[in-house]
Amino acid sequence: MQVIPHITDEIKSKVIENAKGADVAIIEVGGTVGDIESLPFLEAIRQFRYDRGHGNTLYIHVTLVPYIRTAGELKTKPTQHSVMELRKIGIQPDILLCRCDRELPQEMKKKIALFCNVEEKDVIQVVDSEHIYAVPQALSKERLDEQVVDKLNIWTKAPDLTPWQDVVETLRHPSHGEVRIAVAGKYVNLTESYKSLAEALTHGGIANDCRVYLKYVDSEKIERDGVCGHLDDVDGILVPGGFGERGTEGKITAIQFARTGKIPFFGICLGMQMAAIEFSRNVCGIEDACSSEFTECGTPLIHLMEEQKSVSKKGGTMRLGAYPCSVAKGTLAHAAYNATEISERHRHRYEFNNKFRSALTEKGMILSGIYKEKDLVEIIELPDHPWFLGCQFHPEFKSKPLQPHPLFRAFIGAALAHRTRG
Repeated sequence: MQVIPHITDEIKSKVIENAKGADVAIIEVGGTVGDIESLPFLEAIRQFRYDRGHGNTLYIHVTLVPYIRTAGELKTKPTQHSVMELRKIGIQPDILLCRCDRELPQEMKKKIALFCNVEEKDVIQVVDSEHIYAVPQALSKERLDEQVVDKLNIWTKAPDLTPWQDVVETLRHPSHGEVRIAVAGKYVNLTESYKSLAEALTHGGIANDCRVYLKYVDSEKIERDGVCGHLDDVDGILVPGGFGERGTEGKITAIQFARTGKIPFFGICLGMQMAAIEFSRNVCGIEDACSSEFTECGTPLIHLMEEQKSVSKKGGTMRLGAYPCSVAKGTLAHAAYNATEISERHRHRYEFNNKFRSALTEKGMILSGIYKEKDLVEIIELPDHPWFLGCQFHPEFKSKPLQPHPLFRAFIGAALAHRTRG
């Protein structure tokens, strides 16, 4: 029974460390109330209020109010039950955000308030929205922002939601129609695996005043069938990150199709590595180019960094976090960023093998982004192509609807131009 205090102290210390210098820290505890794995985190936030006081903390509980079709009514029992479970462990929610697929009647709000021990004004409906980016406006209409500042006894000017209105208007009525982007990967049956990627592509569409339609293509099917029927109706091709050999030959085939067909291409992490291998095999004549992640090969174009080669216990040893990158002027990357020094987030272990730099650059590939401290290739691109770029990092982690990532903005812009030309 000494485990939970130790864990909760560690969680609280991390929260405090991450919140340093911030006026407000938002902490999300995921999962379902009552699940054993979330208990240490709930205990941590219970203690957090004890440490910081009521006026400095605010508990907002997101709950479900399901509609039972056969009964023809919304049901409040799940909400009552989850709040009861929270109160059992010492947490009384201050505000309830009630997820529902239709308007929540006022009498139902009163019922929830009564049995969950909150004020009626603190029961806020969150009705399913056509677009997630319409939710800020919906919550403001329900006066959530007013309730938060009131309960924390803080002052702020009235929120300006005009930018969000513009985002939603673009999503609903884009001036430039729709572009079709193929995501050629191996987790396409679980599209939530690509959630941050999908949102970043949507952000790129917002920046170009167009809608982005995502066509998820199983790279193993490309291996089996070829590109016909899978990639011949798209305006751009993106090959995302991933681990393991499965489906990689299909990704390479997709990249070759994009390169030779002059279709805008974006490769991220493993996608960049596969782009380098495709170019090595089909342009440089290095037929056995491969990655040592998959097999022991004579020409490891992608390999482990020297400091990784002695690692036997690999947990937590990937190259993680933000690293600087120097961008060459006059390149696609420079045009996108409009900067020569950038910082991007990484999540990988294997790198471009510097032994093969000259072989690729002599055939026309540009190594446009370099991490100078360790002389690592971060961005590759082709100059004789409408838009062909691969990056070792994960730009989707930094994209926002109001601040689309430069590379996604440029990629969707190129796909839009390709569609217009077509």
